[in-house]
Amino acid sequence: MKLHELKPAEGSRSTRNRVGRGIGSGNGKTSGRGHKGQKARSGGGVRPGFEGGQNPLARRLPKRGFTNPTRKEYAIVNLDKLARFEEGTEVTPELLLETGVVSKENSGIKVLGNGKLGVKLTVKAHKFSASAKEAIEAAGGKTEVI
Repeated sequence: MKLHELKPAEGSRSTRNRVGRGIGSGNGKTSGRGHKGQKARSGGGVRPGFEGGQNPLARRLPKRGFTNPTRKEYAIVNLDKLARFEEGTEVTPELLLETGVVSKENSGIKVLGNGKLGVKLTVKAHKFSASAKEAIEAAGGKTEVI
């Protein structure tokens, strides 16, 4: 196959429907909108969720719970992920993003105590669990809340 032989797959490209272009097109006169009524008018139709005056589903269902608009979502890092760094490394959120340990920082980084840590590290994060703090200090490292 050569570049000039390329063409779209069969049926993948359909021609544009030109409405209001004569009776022979099948979409002349009323342009496929039928006769009169709300949906035939320009700008006509109903808004999304409108059910013809019947109480809409969104209003029939009970409201539950509460969504906190100021909720903070932390990117979680476990100790076993920190074990990959060399002894004496200063682990910062920027380093974690750079090395791909976390994909995005969200509201900050929280270190959790899942796994074993055998290297001495200085970890800078926004939050630490009690077990993570304990394990980092037991390995001879330091924790620093940003």
